[in-house]
Amino acid sequence: MVVILLGPPGVGKGTQGVLLAEAIGARHVATGDLLRVARREGTELGRKAQGFMDRGELVPDQLIVDLVREVVGPLDAAQGVVFDGFPRTVPQAEALGGVLTDVRRKVDLVLALEADDDVLVQRLSGRRSCPQCGSVYNVHFTPPRSEGVCDRCGAALVHRSDDDPATVRRRLEVYREETAPLIRFYERSQAPVRRIDADRPVDEVQKSIREAAGA
Repeated sequence: MVVILLGPPGVGKGTQGVLLAEAIGARHVATGDLLRVARREGTELGRKAQGFMDRGELVPDQLIVDLVREVVGPLDAAQGVVFDGFPRTVPQAEALGGVLTDVRRKVDLVLALEADDDVLVQRLSGRRSCPQCGSVYNVHFTPPRSEGVCDRCGAALVHRSDDDPATVRRRLEVYREETAPLIRFYERSQAPVRRIDADRPVDEVQKSIREAAGA
């Protein structure tokens, strides 16, 4: 089964994607993770991606699609794939369709996670991360025991500049501009699209996702 998980920043795609992949025995594919691994391992694609990133440029769609092809191509035909936050645009979706056709697969299900903007702004603007151990907190929902200090390693927590409320709202606008056409693309291609209310506890959202996936 090939599942695409869509959703705006802060909606919980990463958490839900990993849980779904574990539940159905699928490979979880997040392009950000693929880029980090390729760069760390110094692969040819990783070196190319690093060049764009060093220049402050976006990594081209074709390079992202090539990374995806490297992962999907060798998989056993019986193993599913959960794409987390990819594709983001219609051209990426068209390119992914070509990759899947080459390996005799297709998109079986598109899950669109949804939550109100105010909820997402609160989730993201309250986020604090540890630059040392990677722990993530939220001052509204899961604050550290000591304000501004990581519970695990004691490092000073960081508030990312792109988690500023005004910036978050702009990120949400960009997401809607890019993703609304993407959802219509999949609806026209007859891939089932299911909308999931993500403004609920993690386990309730996961239950709805698994029901939609028949897991």
